[in-house]
Amino acid sequence: MNKVVLIGRLTKDPELKFTPTGTSVTTFTLAVSRRYKKEGQPQADFIQIVAWGKTGEGVANYKKKGALISVAGRIETRNYEAKDGTKRYVTEVIAEEIIFLDYENTQQGQAQQDNTIPGDYFGNGGMTEIEDDSDMPF
Repeated sequence: MNKVVLIGRLTKDPELKFTPTGTSVTTFTLAVSRRYKKEGQPQADFIQIVAWGKTGEGVANYKKKGALISVAGRIETRNYEAKDGTKRYVTEVIAEEIIFLDYENTQQGQAQQDNTIPGDYFGNGGMTEIEDDSDMPF
């Protein structure tokens, strides 16, 4: 089974691009805190995320650097030959679900009234934004 769930903050604004066929792809880096501190200092891992289609467009259109989000997906590895002829290896998370965890970082006037952002979130056509934790089942 290849499944990963991460909660972290965007390290910079997401980058939205389109393939030659018109498919959208968004890339961003997520800073995820580690549970343990080294010498009293907090540590984080910086994980590359790739989100295809409406899921990626929702992140690119509604979230900016510093936004707190949850990403569920799978880990993929790939390699390519760099311009200098060396082989490079890349490990990244392919996002299958993205949930926005902070309301403050959403662009003013961009979110729909019900706080649902268009996307491929479990194929239901939207990602739900959580304003406060009173709606949480736990």
